[in-house]
Amino acid sequence: MRGGGAMAAAVSEAWPELELAERERRRELLLTGPGLEERVRAAGGRLPPRLFTLPLLHYLEVSGCGSLREPGPGLAQGLPQLHSLVLRRNALGPGLSPELGPLPALRVLDLSGNALEALPPGQGLGPAEPPGLPQLQSLNLSGNRLRELPADLARCAPRLQTLNLTGNCLDCFPAALFQPGALPLLSELAAADNCLRELSPDIAHLASLKTLDLSNNQLSEIPAALADCPKLKEIHFEGNKLRDKRLEKMVNGCQTKSILEYLRVGGRGCGKGRAKAEGADKEESRKKKRERKQKREGGDGEERELEAAQRLLVRVLHVSENPAPLMVSVQPEVRDVRPFIVGAVVRGMDLQAGNALKRFLTAQTKLHEDLCEKRTAATIATHDLKAIRGPLLYGARLPQDLKIVPLGRREIKAKDLVRQLQLEAEEQRKQKRRQNVSGLHRYLHLLDGKDNYPCLVDADGDVISFPPITNSEKTKIKKTTSDLFLEVTSAASLQICKDIMDALILKMAEINKYTLENKEEESLSDTEVDTVPGQFPDPRTNRSAENSGTSLLVVEQVRVLDMEGTLKVVYPSKTDLDFSASHITVIR
Repeated sequence: MRGGGAMAAAVSEAWPELELAERERRRELLLTGPGLEERVRAAGGRLPPRLFTLPLLHYLEVSGCGSLREPGPGLAQGLPQLHSLVLRRNALGPGLSPELGPLPALRVLDLSGNALEALPPGQGLGPAEPPGLPQLQSLNLSGNRLRELPADLARCAPRLQTLNLTGNCLDCFPAALFQPGALPLLSELAAADNCLRELSPDIAHLASLKTLDLSNNQLSEIPAALADCPKLKEIHFEGNKLRDKRLEKMVNGCQTKSILEYLRVGGRGCGKGRAKAEGADKEESRKKKRERKQKREGGDGEERELEAAQRLLVRVLHVSENPAPLMVSVQPEVRDVRPFIVGAVVRGMDLQAGNALKRFLTAQTKLHEDLCEKRTAATIATHDLKAIRGPLLYGARLPQDLKIVPLGRREIKAKDLVRQLQLEAEEQRKQKRRQNVSGLHRYLHLLDGKDNYPCLVDADGDVISFPPITNSEKTKIKKTTSDLFLEVTSAASLQICKDIMDALILKMAEINKYTLENKEEESLSDTEVDTVPGQFPDPRTNRSAENSGTSLLVVEQVRVLDMEGTLKVVYPSKTDLDFSASHITVIR
């Protein structure tokens, strides 16, 4: 008895989170903290068996633990009510032993960023008969080493809606995945950055498919049957060497509708189909010419001018045109923490009038919640350009060495700030008596287990950004801000950074146009104005826009270089800011 009591006490001491969750009958549990890796290693590279005695859990997340090699036996039996299981950025692999399922209530499964190579029966997601994951809606297997998918995936998870396979080693999809009725609800399939050589025409059987991303693979053809997907709205095939060079150009620059129409009339390089497509193009061209002629003869110049005035205008200022372009250098140390960054300078924002600033901040928050997936996919930071002195340095520092003046706070070390925010979030959760994980908890864990923290430093040596946690008070956006520096960082991919930057600039253009159209009165508060009374931003950047009734934003290219001066990325490039929306015009 003494030995058993001592062992129970030792487990309780090693895993206080489990004891607290059991005592408070919690439905959510996030295992985090600097000691997690050592504790999991001591448990044999598995989750502690005590965890599987919490049957009330609906949400379980264990992320960023390099010693977690397998979940361990007992998960399926001990957590029957689990709705969300997040085990990303661990060391799971090469398989899952034992298999995860059956988990009858599971809706979200995230196994991204592990070392999985295969998911065979007995070492995979769960049984196929009866389905091991009958309610699963979202499956994220991105960033692993998968060479093949389980043939019975559709039978194991028949209600799957989102499947993310980006960044693996797949060379084909299992035939059963595209059988009629196999995945009737699948609306999003992402398998970019793999080794796919062929796409079966049977993909047309995915009746609910809306988004397909197969960019950066080894595809040589796109099946014409893809055009038969009734709900398909967005496709990505960039980075594939297609035999049909015209189609290859189209996937890099045309809208989805045009590409599907080309396939529908028999593209892929077939002579007859190409002739049909070219004939359709010529007919469309002639039709447009007739319409333009009719407009000229109809004397509707005023309508055209009105239509042009209603469009959003964004002008790109290239590095070669800019006498003092901003530049970001990237240190190699940040590669293992948060390697991807994209920057841009935007001039001509009007945040002084009415609620313009509030709308801008609200839009940024919404992007963080949606596209950025609560900052787990990427993080946005916006700065007052006048408060920054370039060039900038993006690097990583030890938590105890990184100092920042966070928004609304005094200078503090990053290590202490993270701990302070964790305590505040926990206290907030207790006060509101909420069972779900609070907003702060949703992104604080992203730095767990990291030896260094990412930061962006200006030429004065001041840390102006600590992603994904906070910006600096020094560069805080105010009503008087008209020129901004924008940054988007991610641990996932560079393309995510670009996509989110595109969305942010589009939203800024819409806000600027709304402000101009509604001619809101300026309402500067005493606390937000730190300039000389009567001194406002130089209106030169937006004067022509005001005179013409349009809201022009100028977007300056920002280059990101490595420490040797080699270009890593420039934004916006020719392929960025490629909006399908008809209400915006980008001048390059």
